[in-house]
Amino acid sequence: MSATSTLREVVYGFQIKTFKGHTGEVNSVSFSPDGKTLASASQDKTVKLWDINSGKEIKTFKGHTNSVNSVSYSPDGKTLASASRDKTVKLWDIITSGKEINTLKGRTDVNSVSFSLDGKTLASASHDTTVKLWDVKSGKEIRTLKEHTGYVKNISFSPDDKALASASFDKTVKLWEFKSGKEIKTLIGHTDFVNSISFSPDGKILTSASWDRTVKLWDINSGREIKTLKGHTESVSSVSFSPDGKILASASRNGTIILWNLDLDDLLVRGCGLIRGYLQNNPDVSAEDKHLCDNIKR
Repeated sequence: MSATSTLREVVYGFQIKTFKGHTGEVNSVSFSPDGKTLASASQDKTVKLWDINSGKEIKTFKGHTNSVNSVSYSPDGKTLASASRDKTVKLWDIITSGKEINTLKGRTDVNSVSFSLDGKTLASASHDTTVKLWDVKSGKEIRTLKEHTGYVKNISFSPDDKALASASFDKTVKLWEFKSGKEIKTLIGHTDFVNSISFSPDGKILTSASWDRTVKLWDINSGREIKTLKGHTESVSSVSFSPDGKILASASRNGTIILWNLDLDDLLVRGCGLIRGYLQNNPDVSAEDKHLCDNIKR
């Protein structure tokens, strides 16, 4: 992404505004929960806040000593987290002081950050193949998740806050139980690095984007692949569901963005077709989970 951030109207692809101010490439952008501001993270070592309506820069946060890789708003919109190649995550007070609140120190480059839905926990993904969970209030590390064997590139909490997904350069996606930190499943299918992940709004489907030029859709309950979307000609760097779950956007290294029209009902039918036998016949499946697909029409 160039040193400018461009906002486009999603449905028609019209450019709405261009935000200019960074002196290096923009690595990450994030909307505030109320949709009024945009935060951007750049290779120029800064994080900037922008007013969506006017396009004007509100504030620049300085403090990182290397490229800023990721930025994320807390659910209440009062705090901003930024992850950097300087091996730190910084928390910024957006509303009152506009200053740095805390610095969370890791051992290697930090690639991604994400808040839990209650805003009390922050997850960070790093080059050292780990995912760390931090207590936002105290700044103390809660636990480290260590099962990946390659850089962890991206992380995302499930909509119900019960699970955490991580995408790695080991070509896998892992699902973790948020409260205990236990690994639930490993999603295997990509043939190259996995760059990005996104949960569907209902939390039933996870999508992943990879260097293998594909986007995959996974059934969360079974961990099985539902569908592979092919169309990109270069590495797929980012993927995200629309709020209603009907549209999936995927972005590639060559600057192209593809919008996929998803029929989630059809995907659920496909997914249940794959796991119905597993649910009914596996003795380890709970009595409640055996009926997950009962209301999904074939």
